[in-house]
Amino acid sequence: MSQIATHILDTAQGKPAKGVEVNLLKLVNDQWLPIGSGVTNSDGRIADLLEPDILVEYGRYRLDFLLERYFFDQNLPCLYPEINVVFMVSDQTHYHIPLLLSPFGYSTYRGS
Repeated sequence: MSQIATHILDTAQGKPAKGVEVNLLKLVNDQWLPIGSGVTNSDGRIADLLEPDILVEYGRYRLDFLLERYFFDQNLPCLYPEINVVFMVSDQTHYHIPLLLSPFGYSTYRGS
């Protein structure tokens, strides 16, 4: 598993959000640079945004959850076509950033 991982739970439907594209970016000199990407599996997870042996530097990172296609494919309304979650990496531990999702709201937290 990579140092940074995520998963998405669709709380409105009570199931994982499968097939969502997620991009991982790092802020470098006031520019967001892509460093990883993936698509959620049938359990709504992406465990390999980065190679398992890569440790990221301390700094500011962003996960971009691209949701428009996910909602479109289910014939659901889409208020948030993209959700960007910015977070700080301050040590070399594992960072799990889940997204709880519905068509009209979302929340996130640091998981384990």
